[in-house]
Amino acid sequence: MHSQFRKEREAQTERVLRAIANPFVDVIGHLTGRQLLRRPGYDLDIERILAACAKHGVAIEINGNPWRLDIDWRWHRRGLELGCLFSINPDAHSVGEIDSSTRWGVAIARKGAVGPDGVVNALDAAGFARWLEKRKARLAAPKPRPARSGKAASSA
Repeated sequence: MHSQFRKEREAQTERVLRAIANPFVDVIGHLTGRQLLRRPGYDLDIERILAACAKHGVAIEINGNPWRLDIDWRWHRRGLELGCLFSINPDAHSVGEIDSSTRWGVAIARKGAVGPDGVVNALDAAGFARWLEKRKARLAAPKPRPARSGKAASSA
């Protein structure tokens, strides 16, 4: 998500949806790529992305870096309604930034009405283990086969 900022809305949304559908992806970070007072985020269909995260059990990062605070807190409640989980991350670029950026992330989560039960890295050990087991089961799930083109072979 650190490139291709100018893709059109549908192409950018599809790019993120493909990542969410990948069974090796557990958390989507830097969702919109915004940097406050520096650059706007990617043009995305956030509603579709939240629905896909809920469907696939992929958590959405609440980035605590004060230049990002991404995903915007106004989307948190909708994510919760759809069944999304969040992950609060400091996005610190030095050890000295970890504490303050984590505090920003928690404050933004609270502003968006996300409680600790909606944050994967705030779950108790048993809750986090359950989430990991669901993630593991996703990797083991059978993959749909692509549709075959052409006529089906007949047996004699």
